[in-house]
Amino acid sequence: MSLSSVFNIAGSGMSAQTTRLNTVASNIANAETVSSSLDQTYRARHPVFATMFQGAQSGGSGSLFQNQDAAGQGVQVLGVVEDQSNLEARYEPNHPAADAKGYVYYPNVNVVEEMADMISASRSFQTNAEMMNTAKTMMQKVLTLGQ
Repeated sequence: MSLSSVFNIAGSGMSAQTTRLNTVASNIANAETVSSSLDQTYRARHPVFATMFQGAQSGGSGSLFQNQDAAGQGVQVLGVVEDQSNLEARYEPNHPAADAKGYVYYPNVNVVEEMADMISASRSFQTNAEMMNTAKTMMQKVLTLGQ
């Protein structure tokens, strides 16, 4: 693996964490929205990540540990899924959005968990940015070796 591939790997991590931050922002923004039916109520969304592995090399190395030797080439976002946990139904007959039985439905968003997820995504993004800076510094040092 070359030093220049660090930029692609860290870039894919930063892109994935951006998607994660966007879903967290959407969840927090909709945390207190209400609906008069279960079908129309906002459900929390979460991104699904997967590791991208290095493709098979021509000729093959013949290693007994070929699967374990596969180097990660970054992360990809497979999609964003809705949380299927139960929604919160509150009896509020005077609420304008109440259904015929007097219930209002709130999203299944836990703001405390979303804030922790936001901090984690932010730290991961910062770590990937630091990796890129370190790789840049190392490449600049390599260029000065001949001086």
